[in-house]
Amino acid sequence: MAEQEVLMTVEGLQAMEQDLEHLKTVRRKEVAARIKQAIEFGDISENSEYEDAKNEQAFIEGQILNFEKMLKNARVIEASDVNVDVVSEYSNVTLINLETGEPLSFQIVGSVEAKPFEYKISNESPVGKALLGHKVGQEVDVQAPAGLIRYRIVSIQK
Repeated sequence: MAEQEVLMTVEGLQAMEQDLEHLKTVRRKEVAARIKQAIEFGDISENSEYEDAKNEQAFIEGQILNFEKMLKNARVIEASDVNVDVVSEYSNVTLINLETGEPLSFQIVGSVEAKPFEYKISNESPVGKALLGHKVGQEVDVQAPAGLIRYRIVSIQK
């Protein structure tokens, strides 16, 4: 089965590489020290400190594997790659909700960099998927959990 491509910006790639390095060099050592200390308390069969530290170690190792897999499958999108003729990944898009008249602006990013509260929505979200490939002036129906929402694309920028 083919690995799924992970879209990200240069900044997103660098942030993930830094997070991975932190997990490998700092967090691994911290949890190893916790495990060692818990073992010194004696009988590990009933030692909650030991269990907690082992669970944290498993979590950290899972994060490391996940980050390594994403970095291996990363496709970096540069600002110069963004097409402003149609909505694409890493486009900055302004919409008008046709029912309420409210404007909405955000950037469509890869799922790894999605931060809805910072107006960065995933290309895999209902809105992101629906908008991809459309042009300024087009109306787009989005099937959201709250129901059908109709938008008009007002602008597309890098």
